[in-house]
Amino acid sequence: MRYTTFGRNTGLRVSEYALGTANFGTLWGGGASREESRKIFDRFAEAGGTFIDSADNYQIGESEKLLGEFLGADRDHFVVGTKFTLGAGRARISNTGNSAKNIRGSVEASLRRLGTDYIDVYWAHLPDSVTPVEEILTALDRLVRDGKILHAGLSNFPAWRISRAVTLAELRATARLVGIQFEYSLAERGADRELIPMAEALGLGTALWAPLGGGLLTGKYRQSRRGRLSDWEGQAIRVEDSEQRTGIIDAVLAVAEETGAPAGQVAMAWLRARAERSATTMVPVIGPRTADQLEDYLTALELALDETQFERLEQASVIRPGQPYELIAGHRDAALGRQSGRFVRPVTPVA
Repeated sequence: MRYTTFGRNTGLRVSEYALGTANFGTLWGGGASREESRKIFDRFAEAGGTFIDSADNYQIGESEKLLGEFLGADRDHFVVGTKFTLGAGRARISNTGNSAKNIRGSVEASLRRLGTDYIDVYWAHLPDSVTPVEEILTALDRLVRDGKILHAGLSNFPAWRISRAVTLAELRATARLVGIQFEYSLAERGADRELIPMAEALGLGTALWAPLGGGLLTGKYRQSRRGRLSDWEGQAIRVEDSEQRTGIIDAVLAVAEETGAPAGQVAMAWLRARAERSATTMVPVIGPRTADQLEDYLTALELALDETQFERLEQASVIRPGQPYELIAGHRDAALGRQSGRFVRPVTPVA
């Protein structure tokens, strides 16, 4: 497994996959047993994986407890990220959201479950729609100064909120945000409009969840619905509900036949190649429920698509940028004095 720094704003070293631990435990009624979770963790570590992603609400706190047990004395070798906002256990007005009060209580509870005295990357899981970003930044900065977290990030926030938060942190000289999380795969490329260009311009690392579209990109659900997730209220569970998604799966299966690799591995190989073309770090967050599923993810690291195969998948899944981006593209040549073909633009996008 290869390694990189998580964006341009930190020297934090991470593996090219992050291991998502939403399936560590069974308190949601689905997931992996302690024994299977242990196999997954140990095999990921054996393969060179160091980046771990969790959240206080995963399996009602069981995910963090199991992760803490597995980390043990080797905790410092791993980059451990976890999230607050949704709360562990029964959701109540006092233990959810992004207020300074809840951030303080949530980090202490996560530290206890993880059996550690610091968290490498602490994420706001999503906006709660009422807490000002200034309050979130102040609370996270306090945790950095107290040594309870090393870095902070925002998960599932829209680009305008993230860019404002980054700017405020810079102006106030508080702890900088180092990364963002969002859904991204061949089946869901909405982040191409704003989130990824913003991350590239601001140097933010990106963690990409649901890289297989909830299993859609494996192609298996064309034969049977067996194994389809059903306990997340439809969230992150992509279905073949449009002509484009049908075309995407067709393209993935065609490349799979050409390469002799399973469709899921083709989808992961495209994502790896997409990351290599980005101006910032893109780390898929894989979420296997079994050790065999993890092996498929690891084997995908050995698959290289040729340029033609990459472009076929790229074109099948590309989305319209919408406005104002289509207007900007249509006037780019005029804005560069009709010399766009001779203009050497910056390698890093301009913010």
